[in-house]
Amino acid sequence: MGTGTVMLIVILAVIALIAIWGISVYNGFIRLRNMVEEAFSTMDVYLKKRYDLIPNLVETVKGYAKHESATLEKVVQARNMAAGANTIEGKIQGEDMLQGTLKSLFAIAEAYPDLKANTNFIDLQSQLQRIEDEIANSRKYYNAVVKELNTKVESFPSNIIAGIFQFGRKTMFEVTDQAERENVKVQF
Repeated sequence: MGTGTVMLIVILAVIALIAIWGISVYNGFIRLRNMVEEAFSTMDVYLKKRYDLIPNLVETVKGYAKHESATLEKVVQARNMAAGANTIEGKIQGEDMLQGTLKSLFAIAEAYPDLKANTNFIDLQSQLQRIEDEIANSRKYYNAVVKELNTKVESFPSNIIAGIFQFGRKTMFEVTDQAERENVKVQF
């Protein structure tokens, strides 16, 4: 074998290794993108369950707190906005608004002892709490997968493949309501 043939074989081997690496990284991006979509879809299922439960909760509260209609309307508006969002950013914004209005709804419930004792309300409230726990867990999973994707998008040398095939960062599902970040004061 001549020197030219050896050089050609070495060059072809390097090109083959680069191609194999590129295919592997590309497939990793596809896997992560699909995991992000699956994680968001799972969270969306729980959000839909919550959206379906909220009208029942509002109707139960309406019977006891007729003069609180402005708050109840805000809850329904926030629910409709969150349920109607088509983008991840829209869902996040709608969820933030809905979180705040649900707090107002439960504050109303505190003011009405008969409502707090109503078995329908108690059942709906416990269902909502279970769904909130499921949403929190699915948000954690979604954010973990998004973190993995975002790290790969930004890390060298996989960022080269990300740039070529236009894989970009995804948005984390974060708390933007400052009140949720503050410490709860417990007084006896």
